[in-house]
Amino acid sequence: MRIAILDDYQGVALGLADWDSLGADVRAFSDAFGNEGDVVAALADHEVVVAMRERTPFPASTLEKLPRLRLLVTTGPVNAAIDLDAARRLGITVCGTGYFSYPTAELTWGLILSAARLIPQQVASVRRGGWQEGLGTSLRGATLGLLGLGRLGTAVAEVGRAFGMRCIGWSQHLTPADAQAKGVTYVARDELFERSDVLSVHVVLSKRTRGLVGARELGLMKPTAILVNTSRGPVVEEAALIRALTEGSIASAALDVFDREPLPRDHPLRSLPNAVVTPHIGYVSRDLYEVFYRDAVEDIAAWQAGAPVRTLTA
Repeated sequence: MRIAILDDYQGVALGLADWDSLGADVRAFSDAFGNEGDVVAALADHEVVVAMRERTPFPASTLEKLPRLRLLVTTGPVNAAIDLDAARRLGITVCGTGYFSYPTAELTWGLILSAARLIPQQVASVRRGGWQEGLGTSLRGATLGLLGLGRLGTAVAEVGRAFGMRCIGWSQHLTPADAQAKGVTYVARDELFERSDVLSVHVVLSKRTRGLVGARELGLMKPTAILVNTSRGPVVEEAALIRALTEGSIASAALDVFDREPLPRDHPLRSLPNAVVTPHIGYVSRDLYEVFYRDAVEDIAAWQAGAPVRTLTA
């Protein structure tokens, strides 16, 4: 049996689980595939594929070109980049793994503090031989806006309150009672953008949330505001955000997710001085990777034994 482990950017997958126990030919791919043709060419001879979250999409057109594929494991419990209906039709079993969200909540605060206190600029200045550069802002007494108040948004709000911030929130399904129970004041959609000194995005990408933050919403924000996105890139209209940052209609953005990943080398977000950019590392932590790969090995072993676990269905 041939097993492919995809998008192992750090080259750590083979050392974080007992792949030898499977008695298979296991290969880890460290580079992202450029297009569907590259995916098909690389994986044509593999019966099992382990995908890292949504880094490599598996629409019906790709699955149909992989006739030997019998098991597709995704790290995490869901994967919007896999066509589960097509997988079922083609006889491909899809399994998930365990997951916990606190690494993303922690990174969110790393990004907020980096943008508010100009940490990347200060580090760069020291490395160049300089000293203090620019003037950051503190967070106590400022307003933290949560676009989405699920598990992640709630965790971010808890830290915001510890910093002495006023927490407000809105989402399409949030109610005033739900917000109050989580220590957050419910506000109308426009008010969220108008009042937030820091606006943090925590909604799942769907047809309803794609482009939820566009030119209109960015135009409602304060010129001193910080936008933070650790959710999914397309929730924020990227072109509108770049314009807002270039024109200074908002102070800065701190981003871990993008429309296209990896971010192209010539992408303007790489060079805008008021953009703090990290390479989608919200969930990238050793303890979570150990869960991902340990469970992936368990999934494959269970499937080999004819009793798949953690199966995903549409």
